[in-house]
Amino acid sequence: MSAFTRIAVPGLLISAVSLAGCQKHESPTTQKAGSAPEQATVQTLSIGFQKSSLNLLVARQQKLFEQAFPKAKIEWREFPAGPQMLEALAVGAVDFGYVGNTPPIFAQAAAKPLRYVAYEVVAPTGQAVLVHKHGPIHSLQALKGKRIAVQKGSSAHELLAKTLKKAGLTWQDIQPIWLPPADARAAFDKQAVDAWAIWEPYLGTAELQGQTRTLIDGSAFPTTYSFYIGNPEFIQQHPDATQKFIHSVNSADQWIVQHPDQALQIYADSTGLTTAVARQVLNKRPKPSPVYALNHDVIQSQQQIADLFQQEQLIPVHIDIQHSVWSAQ
Repeated sequence: MSAFTRIAVPGLLISAVSLAGCQKHESPTTQKAGSAPEQATVQTLSIGFQKSSLNLLVARQQKLFEQAFPKAKIEWREFPAGPQMLEALAVGAVDFGYVGNTPPIFAQAAAKPLRYVAYEVVAPTGQAVLVHKHGPIHSLQALKGKRIAVQKGSSAHELLAKTLKKAGLTWQDIQPIWLPPADARAAFDKQAVDAWAIWEPYLGTAELQGQTRTLIDGSAFPTTYSFYIGNPEFIQQHPDATQKFIHSVNSADQWIVQHPDQALQIYADSTGLTTAVARQVLNKRPKPSPVYALNHDVIQSQQQIADLFQQEQLIPVHIDIQHSVWSAQ
């Protein structure tokens, strides 16, 4: 069986059929005869987020998007990981969302429509490969033949790919167990898997509450990024919306720096984490953690991941990251 047969582009867990009912239909503003096309008024803004999306959590609590889009209904949709969020974005159920570096690559490879609109720098220790505290795995090479839990198409998927390459191993040398974070945690705690590639806040929870040991984390590799992603059709209909969205996210980041204790409480309340776990997660976060439009270096970093995935037959086609990057011009 080929590597691609075993590790194919994922169905991403949420069917387009079930999400189609969430799609929004907005009528464009009526164009006056002889005038230039007018922008459609944003009637509903749907934002996809994960438990690690602190800027978005604060923006929600502070109602920053209500201020930026005063005539719109703001909808929030939580997802356990990026692949599920991007499936929703592809069918129009989400307008903007926040994901790690890998989900957009799998989405592009599956011909899903998306636009990279901005990026954040990921904390180097914000993702890791965990092993059992008293287990036998003490080197990267010892992962050979082991069962490793990971969310398919997530940023942890990319971390695991880099880890295997660093160890001189291939995907054929391990047994990937494709599980979303909550199920992976349960499997790890039962020792049904030998290792777990995961990101925050699930990582911080496991570190404080579980019997874990970090085998390797993101600090062993070059800087990586997370992304704010937009639906191309929505962006085309509302050209000013992307800048407003980015400005609101940066306003949230500024608020976090100015109100660290309140931000900690928002994060703990929103995620259900204990204050101790939430503090451990946020202590790793860059301060400030501003959002920027993509530049050449970030695009090339993302392209290198896509090229690696094609070489290892994790995706079936070559993709051009630049093709899906939003431009304000």
